[in-house]
Amino acid sequence: MASEDIAQQLQLVQQELNQVNDQISTLLQHQENLEQQRDELQALLESCREQEGIGPVSGSSSSTKENWTGSFEWDERAAELRLNIFGINSYRPNQREIINAVMSGRNVMVIMAAGGGKSLCYQLPALLLSGIALIISPLLSLIQDQVMGLRALGVPAAMLTSTTTKDEEKAVYLSLEKGTGDLRILYVTPEKIAKSKRFVSKLEKCNKAGRLSLMAIDEAHCCSQWGHDFRPDYKNLGILKKQFPRVPMIALTATATERVQTDVREMLQIPYCERFTSSVNRPNLFYEVREKKSNASAAIDDIADFIRGEYTEKESGIVYCFTRKECEQVAEELRQRGISASHYHADMPLDLRASVHTRWSSNKIQVIVGTVAFGMGINKPDVRFVIHHSLSKSLETYYQESGRCGRDGLPAHCLLFFRPADVPRQSSMVFSEVAGLHNLYAISRFCQSKRACRRAAFFRHFGEQLQDCNGMCDNCAYAKEIAELDVTAHAISIVTLVKDLVETDQKTTMLQLVDSWRSRSRQAEGPQEAALVKELSKEDVERVVLQLILEGILKEEFSHTAYATNAYVGVGAVSRSLMQGKRKILLEVVQGVKTKKVGGIGNGDVKLQSGMAAMLDALRQQLASSCGSIFPHSVLSSQHIKMLCSRRPDTLYLVEEVVGKRKVEQYGQVILDAIQTYMKEHPNESNEQTGPWITPKGNKTPSQPAQKTSSARKSAAKADVSQDPRQQSSAQIPSAMGNARMTRQTGASLRSPGAAQDTYINLDSDSDEEVLVTRPSVKRVNKSKAVVEESGSDDDLLRKRENANEEKKVEQPLELRRRETDEGKEDTKPSVKTKRRDSYDDDDDDDFVLVKRVRRKQER
Repeated sequence: MASEDIAQQLQLVQQELNQVNDQISTLLQHQENLEQQRDELQALLESCREQEGIGPVSGSSSSTKENWTGSFEWDERAAELRLNIFGINSYRPNQREIINAVMSGRNVMVIMAAGGGKSLCYQLPALLLSGIALIISPLLSLIQDQVMGLRALGVPAAMLTSTTTKDEEKAVYLSLEKGTGDLRILYVTPEKIAKSKRFVSKLEKCNKAGRLSLMAIDEAHCCSQWGHDFRPDYKNLGILKKQFPRVPMIALTATATERVQTDVREMLQIPYCERFTSSVNRPNLFYEVREKKSNASAAIDDIADFIRGEYTEKESGIVYCFTRKECEQVAEELRQRGISASHYHADMPLDLRASVHTRWSSNKIQVIVGTVAFGMGINKPDVRFVIHHSLSKSLETYYQESGRCGRDGLPAHCLLFFRPADVPRQSSMVFSEVAGLHNLYAISRFCQSKRACRRAAFFRHFGEQLQDCNGMCDNCAYAKEIAELDVTAHAISIVTLVKDLVETDQKTTMLQLVDSWRSRSRQAEGPQEAALVKELSKEDVERVVLQLILEGILKEEFSHTAYATNAYVGVGAVSRSLMQGKRKILLEVVQGVKTKKVGGIGNGDVKLQSGMAAMLDALRQQLASSCGSIFPHSVLSSQHIKMLCSRRPDTLYLVEEVVGKRKVEQYGQVILDAIQTYMKEHPNESNEQTGPWITPKGNKTPSQPAQKTSSARKSAAKADVSQDPRQQSSAQIPSAMGNARMTRQTGASLRSPGAAQDTYINLDSDSDEEVLVTRPSVKRVNKSKAVVEESGSDDDLLRKRENANEEKKVEQPLELRRRETDEGKEDTKPSVKTKRRDSYDDDDDDDFVLVKRVRRKQER
């Protein structure tokens, strides 16, 4: 008996130690947040003292942080490449500062939310600097996306992965070793750095020759064991800074707590780097948690009903599952319910996986079903919904996975189907990870809550100041009556049962415990015990058990078998307080019907189609298909379509102002002809946009007549930009395009200056400034617009423009120099003036840059 008592006491001590460890983790996180706040306040105090002419605070550093917002010698070239190569009109927050720091040779760490434009922070410097930029990314599909997109833009990019052919690999190695070819950006996986001595040797030769321009570590949180997606091979990336100390390194991630950031800097050997942190807030995402039905088929019915009911235009989406087998089953069940879906996981052959990814990115598949553990490295900007069929393992993981949608800055839906029984499935996988159970229980509390703001949970987790949700989560968007049900009696009865099972050496899982308690209570002799079962449904009993685990009254214990690790329920360290009547257990329950509050998002709120937008969407899909292996959003982004519909350009010059030089050379004439044809066929259609535009993702594209040949398109791209578009040859776009389906906004839509915009690789910046563009042009008449006239003959005007262009020319690297237009037909640059917009008109779409042309009255 003595040994049994000692063993029981030892077990209690171990339980208390587990609780203390969880509390220590929480306190350490709080300590890091306080230290960060202290540093920020100290810097603010120093700044105030300097302005007041007072010396620095005793014991503090008197050095001031470098101003990365100033003027630098590469500003003009950077702005030109940003527009003409990437088609991006302006920087997003922190992008310009990050690029300036990298160009100045500094090591940089970037914390930027998904869709914030991290890629531009290293791709643009890679083109500004001479040599080869090395990019390390953990996901093959993301590497393929970015390389494909860069090549479509004419940027020399390559990758060394398992899918790289021998010839491509040989060409890359020659570029590294001898500088042959024009390679500028090279993507590799961390495994390549860790396991290929040959590759590292070639890198050393490249660096000795001065051709290694920069190193970028994407998804840098994978370096830290405190992060949510630790990758062992990331630990070896610290060797890069040791071997190439003079090459600037930029580490990028969407999420990282202060502790993870410190760990990453130490692992990568960049402890004194410049750090840029953006808000984790994604104001365009609507977060919702729904109860997941215990019946597997009924749970998939709910997913299918949501997709069919809310996304009738077949907008793209992702469904995350727990296992690879579930991925295949869910995809099959969705297809049986009439939804175009396919699965995607690591066990698939590489060619099949690449095919599924390409078809989904090209809008030929509506839904892709992937594993939570494997994730999906995708760069598709117009994903309208992310559904979690199973629980994520942490708030960070959920934030990352749900952040795959709405990267274009337009409203998107993040829906998580939650059942307490999903927690043991995850806990048996993460219990051995550092803070694994602590992180899992944090997202479990997130799902259990019926009252707390979902978005506020992210702010608290990442140590950020709370911001208004604006009705963009289910708990804030719906007016619902929440009751706190006292389930203390139920909890005592459940804990008593667990103790009885432990004393008889019986193990029980969560679901077994729920069934046993319900069965035992029904058979109890006392009326009170039997009444307890009637008061709660089976799902509510599961929630009570989970609540007891989250509060430490019960605990999970793990047992290993030859095939799996099982999670069983045991008695927690603080169960005595409940059994002694010192603690109450309250369960939040929704009563009554939910009603919509002011704000929030409905899918009807975000569907806005102008006829021209639908036509341009169909056109970009056709161009992407005809050009081969590129995606529609790499031809025209939603931002481009929005601006084209707003400006309605009538010359190639005006098209170039929106999409940049490179895309005008590739598709400019076809786009211009399509717009002109549409305007002729719909002369009375208004060009006002009353809300965000979201592309429909139907599989059918209106039939198109044969387009111009490649040589004809190139000739058209070189056409005189000052020529009247009505005199240029047009590729006729059928009226079926112009008559594409139109849906209009039916509710309040989210307007979020600063939200991400749609682009293939890098995201355009929203602006709260009004841009006034003035430019000289040849006399022309445009319907419903004033006549623009410039004095002098056409020859005089051309000479003036040639002189102006000669003065504004900027020297560029040979491979990036702009292609000259035909002799005597020079492009002109607009003069841009900016002013702060003091107020917003409710009828304007603040998500996009507003552009007005200043036209002079016709001289009479």
